[in-house]
Amino acid sequence: MVHHLDFTTHIRLAWHALSDGWHALRNDGWHALRNEGRGQQSERSNAAGRGDESQAGRVDVVDLHAHRLAALGVPPLFPSDNFPTPPRTDRTLVTLKTIQPGSAASLSPKSQLTILGDVERVVGSGFRDRLDACGHPELRRTTLQTLQINVGKVCNQTCSHCHVDAGPTRRESMSAATATAVLDFLGRSRVTSLDITGGAPEMNPNFKRLVAESRALGKRVIDRCNLTILLANGFTDLPQFLANHAVEIVASLPCYLEENCDAQRGNGVFKKSIEAIRGLNRLGYGRPDSPLQLNLVYNPVGLGLPPNQAELETEYREQLLERYGIRFNRLFTITNMPVSRFLEDLLRRGKFEAYLQHLAASFNPATIEDLMCRSLLSIDWQGYLFDCDFNQMLDLPTLVDGQRRHISEIDDGEFESLPIATGNHCFGCTAGCGSGCGGSLT
Repeated sequence: MVHHLDFTTHIRLAWHALSDGWHALRNDGWHALRNEGRGQQSERSNAAGRGDESQAGRVDVVDLHAHRLAALGVPPLFPSDNFPTPPRTDRTLVTLKTIQPGSAASLSPKSQLTILGDVERVVGSGFRDRLDACGHPELRRTTLQTLQINVGKVCNQTCSHCHVDAGPTRRESMSAATATAVLDFLGRSRVTSLDITGGAPEMNPNFKRLVAESRALGKRVIDRCNLTILLANGFTDLPQFLANHAVEIVASLPCYLEENCDAQRGNGVFKKSIEAIRGLNRLGYGRPDSPLQLNLVYNPVGLGLPPNQAELETEYREQLLERYGIRFNRLFTITNMPVSRFLEDLLRRGKFEAYLQHLAASFNPATIEDLMCRSLLSIDWQGYLFDCDFNQMLDLPTLVDGQRRHISEIDDGEFESLPIATGNHCFGCTAGCGSGCGGSLT
């Protein structure tokens, strides 16, 4: 339903947005405002192509007033074709100023698959040939253990490596009806874990219901959290809510150094992440005397593979405790997948072929038995089935009897031994020590 606001209310919302903008301006400087407009976005795209990261990674001020109105279902006073309306929510939608993707138009899933499968770009055998050579003509599923749901692409950040291409202007968000179908499936399923991701999954209006009802069913619940959302207006009650329901938090922190983290996730994100972790520690998360689990995620800032997970975890633990007095349980190392925003970045820099060859040359057959797609089912925001979150972004669905299926139509037993859709992007999960949502595989 569309709400019609009077002029006074428009002025009030505009005043709040102006106040937010002034604080952003004070913190980030006047250069942030000069990045507005398509001409500046084009310049950033050109700069990325030249390898000029100082320009490609500049900061934008998000139009908070337009978001506030859109979140209420109210048309803006001055319509703009560059500001898609996000899904309606009962909360005020406040966004951070973050690194922008660098190009106005994203590659379609079909275009990405064409690039990834281009034999002229891939020297040697492709992923399926590698599987065949080591005795796996195709990957097949084992027992289903984890249901991972992507509740949408709405996010308060726009990170440069994001394979979901999430951000504050995205509109995709799981409906109440689809959330009900997910809970119905969990009620009749032997699945032990619900893994909730996004975007920022907490921004979906069904998030708390999904958590509370899944926990009531006895399921382990994982929240893949960007940390900064825990400090955003309208979401500051989340840490206590997550603790009350013993939700396991898996949080991105690609480096314990501020400069490296902000280069990937946006100016100011590191400081907010540290502040959020301190708040979680006060609630018991990450502490050795508490059952509340806080696990951090590392992914490389550059083009290399993650280092040894156990060794890096020790280094993170020492550095974060010494520098900031914060604690966590485990560190997961995850390889950057050549999909979506990261793929586009590789192409702009002319690094795609080299990166894919590096992944292919590092193929490790020992990772195959523990690939996450063998025991995980991924559900998109509309409720359709995929083998993993990366296949979602490439629109490679899980087929049952040759048909695309919805979460409302299926049961556990239908998935055992089903073939898994693969492509050359799968080299990202089998390179080196392997990579999955739980970190290193070997």
